[in-house]
Amino acid sequence: MIHRLGNLADAAPLAFWLVAAACAYFALMAARLTVIDVRHHLLPDRIVIPSYAVAGVLLLGATASSVFLAEPGADAARDGGAALFGVPGLRIVAGGAVLWLFYFVLRALYPPGMGFGDVKLAGVLGMYLGFLGWSHVFAGTVAAFVFGGVWSLGLLALRRGTLKSSIPFGPFMLAGTAVVMVVLPA
Repeated sequence: MIHRLGNLADAAPLAFWLVAAACAYFALMAARLTVIDVRHHLLPDRIVIPSYAVAGVLLLGATASSVFLAEPGADAARDGGAALFGVPGLRIVAGGAVLWLFYFVLRALYPPGMGFGDVKLAGVLGMYLGFLGWSHVFAGTVAAFVFGGVWSLGLLALRRGTLKSSIPFGPFMLAGTAVVMVVLPA
């Protein structure tokens, strides 16, 4: 995401500010959801559902403006986006849908293992990761399970939990997405 922001800053200022706003919203949403999920094992709809609209408007707007409003000859913007209904625009929506479906299947296979709040959050995170690319969607998903697995192993090793213990998975989903957004180049 950082690389993408650097490309957009000079080539398409509106796209830059839309992506920056999307990142700021993500940070606030992630902080609130992490605290709530850790305390109550709950990802409230009043935060998750509006996040679909916010992420969609900001990220799709950035994709569209990086192409249509870029200064002439600014190829850097075109590296980061294409027409709204081109690959990156659809990838935002498809990333959300694919990640939502993946978590939905996991919940359907073993309902006690994952709450439906995690399924709903997955769609939002898929939109952010889809903006960056399919490799980001995959890496963010893997990172969430790695972070959750390491945390669970730590709880077991310290005898602070058992194999039957319940952990909030939302913070690990958010952390996996955040790490991938910051670390992997777009």
